[in-house]
Amino acid sequence: MELVNFDMNLLTALDALLSEESVSRAAERLRVGQPAMSATLARLRASLGDPLLVRSGRGLQRTAFAESLREPLTAILGDVEQLIQSGAAFDPTTSKRSFTILASDYVALVLLRPLIERLGAIAPNVSVRVTPVDASLMESIRRGLVDVAIYPSELLPTDVPFRTQPLFDDDFVCVTDKANEMVGDVFTVEQLSSLPYLAASQGLLASLADQRLDEAHLARNTTMIAQSFVMAPFMLPGTKMYTILQRRLASLLMAEAHFKMLEPPVPIAAIHELMLWSPRRGADAGHAWLREQLQESARRLG
Repeated sequence: MELVNFDMNLLTALDALLSEESVSRAAERLRVGQPAMSATLARLRASLGDPLLVRSGRGLQRTAFAESLREPLTAILGDVEQLIQSGAAFDPTTSKRSFTILASDYVALVLLRPLIERLGAIAPNVSVRVTPVDASLMESIRRGLVDVAIYPSELLPTDVPFRTQPLFDDDFVCVTDKANEMVGDVFTVEQLSSLPYLAASQGLLASLADQRLDEAHLARNTTMIAQSFVMAPFMLPGTKMYTILQRRLASLLMAEAHFKMLEPPVPIAAIHELMLWSPRRGADAGHAWLREQLQESARRLG
């Protein structure tokens, strides 16, 4: 088929259908009726000469041809969006734009929650979607699935193919239940090794504190692993466990719960949170505004 005979408006619907693998969810995503989306799928099948989505159990599954379209389709739509955005001024007071930020729950609570609060006053119709960090971080940035990722520089490869900018630093503290009589005002190396330890991570994003203690060959008596930095301290009350948290997170939670925060008995190097984004977004005024807001939020952390 020649390009002149193809309805380019179908590409957005194709992206939604292939991403959702569901006619109803694609219709909801694009805010159209399900009959209209079914008709669009039929047009796409006829135009592209492939069923695209086939029945698999109770749902639909992408065909091999449809799978091969996903990456170039995402790139094409991303380029079109950048072309449109680069030529448009961005007014945060009237914009209804939505941004996607990839970050850990720790960053979401410490940095992004205050940002969302501030945006309510300066950009009332702008929305921010926060998605969790996972192993596909680099791929998500490359494919334009997120606007910005926030990640510790210590965990990044040396040859990152994206733009980066420092946001804030943090170090680590030991936290335990305030009623834990086994811990006084000073936390010792012996306690670090012998007391029950609650390790904290977020999916595949392990705690840098654990990595550094492992490198120093300091053993811990790990009795539980929490798949959330923010959830970990709330599992401490009533136990003899301790955990190691980012200081900013622990300080934020101290006012909300009965925790005891102590300096670690050995030096644990600080972490450095960066934001990363694709160079393709460089000319986007709205994206530049978002980065400025993230920088401002980081400055307000002190």
